[in-house]
Amino acid sequence: MADRVCVGAIAGAFGVKGEVRLKSFCAIPEDIASYGELFTEDGARAFTVQIARPVKNGLAVRLNGIATKEQADALKGVRLMADRNRMPELPEDEFYHADLIGLEVRDTGGNLLGTVRAVQEFGAGDMLEIHGPGLKTTVLLPFTREAVPTVDIASGRIVADPPEGLFE
Repeated sequence: MADRVCVGAIAGAFGVKGEVRLKSFCAIPEDIASYGELFTEDGARAFTVQIARPVKNGLAVRLNGIATKEQADALKGVRLMADRNRMPELPEDEFYHADLIGLEVRDTGGNLLGTVRAVQEFGAGDMLEIHGPGLKTTVLLPFTREAVPTVDIASGRIVADPPEGLFE
């Protein structure tokens, strides 16, 4: 998994001829077809993506080996991963979600807040889902420059300045 990045998810069948509705997590949704073979999370299957057309909430695509609505329906919820070496280099201060998951999060005083469990996208900006010691539930930390002034992938840590009361 460390050598792959999640670039999309299959939302189910689109039509009756084996097309699927694909939610692309790429900045330019159509770029998902340019990363070569895409793999399921477990690596058991690989697909090439041929974009048919944009549709509401995604793209209608053909995946090699998928020819029927039933085969397409069976893939609902499958996340697709691209080989990291096929992904573009990111500018400074941009990160792949996969690189953030598992990072330790400390406040500006060095106190451990937890680790990043997931990165959530709710439309108004990314949120880091943090789970840690003493937390009854996960905490959603806005992934903004103000709340997360430092991300150090190499050392595996994030320095956070969370809004008052978020981690109480």
